[in-house]
Parts: sequence; structure tokens; C-alpha cells
Amino acid sequence: MQRALIERLKREIRTVPDFPKPGIAFKDICSILENPILMQDVCQGLYHDLVPLKGKVTHVVSLESRGFIFGTVMALYLKVPMIIVRKPGKLPGELISVEYGKEYGKDTIGIQSHSLKKGDQVLIHDDLLATGGSAVAAAKLVHKCGAEVCGFSFIMELNELEGRKKLQLFSDHINSVVNFEKGE
Repeated sequence: MQRALIERLKREIRTVPDFPKPGIAFKDICSILENPILMQDVCQGLYHDLVPLKGKVTHVVSLESRGFIFGTVMALYLKVPMIIVRKPGKLPGELISVEYGKEYGKDTIGIQSHSLKKGDQVLIHDDLLATGGSAVAAAKLVHKCGAEVCGFSFIMELNELEGRKKLQLFSDHINSVVNFEKGE
């Protein structure tokens, strides 16, 4: 099923040129969300990758906003809390924040300071691994809370941008349901 799913995702995920800025080829997951069968198959692909972490993960940390969709599903599957990471002004209370660079500029993300504690084992999820900037920033937030990163999960990965290399400093468990090569 995994090979068939990968090929189907490569056909179904739409590439939007010059979005959100000129020169960026945006991978749009709306085609997944609009198709319940494909969405279910993506969830199965994510579950397959989570098997080695089941029983180890204590929290799923999901990045705004597309990471929330499948991050919620993974937290339910693992029966652990889901913690959200958001941009400034979107979360109440005391926050821990990190500024980071991404493939088309700089941004800041934050997490509520009470969300994680020392000893927690965190799976970080987002829809896309590109340069790794967002996921590295999330990993730094996890560490600032005293918790550890035990893995990363993505729907898509853009291999040419080599974000995976940056994440290996935090965990060897890095999974993407589908990997895109340059030009795909």
C-alpha cells in the first residue's frame, strides 16, 4: 500500500507556482483534504511510520496550521495530548518563542510555557519538510520546555532542500509519507 500511496500522492498533490512568493513552488495538500479516501490512506501511512514510537511518545507537537490537521489524528492514534505551535498573537498566556528562517523569509513561533515539562517525549508534526527551519524551531521550543524530541513526522518532504539533515541533530526518527525530488 505504501508504494501505491506515494505514487497517488505525487499525482494528487498540486504544485502552485510562485506562491506565496515568486520562485516558490507551493505543495498544496487541499487535494488530500478534499478526498476522504485519500485522507484516510494518508493517516494509515502516518500510522505505519509511528509504530516504532508507540508507547514512547508522550505528546504530539503540531505546527500552525496545516500541521494541526494530521497532528490531531496522530495524537488520537497514540492516545497522547496534542500541543500546538503558533505564530505571534495566536496563543494566550505565557509563551516560549523562537525566531527562525524559512524557505521564503523569517518568522516567529511560540508554544505555551506550561504545555511540556522535563521528561516528555515529543513527536513533532507538520505537513511539509522543506528547509527544516520550522521543525528546527519547534524542536528548540521543545528543548526550552525541558522536553526531548523523539521524532519528526511529515506528509511531504522536498528532498532538494535537505531539511532532513538539520533535523538529525534532534532525532534519527524522521518520516515523510511522500518525498519529492527536484522538479516533481
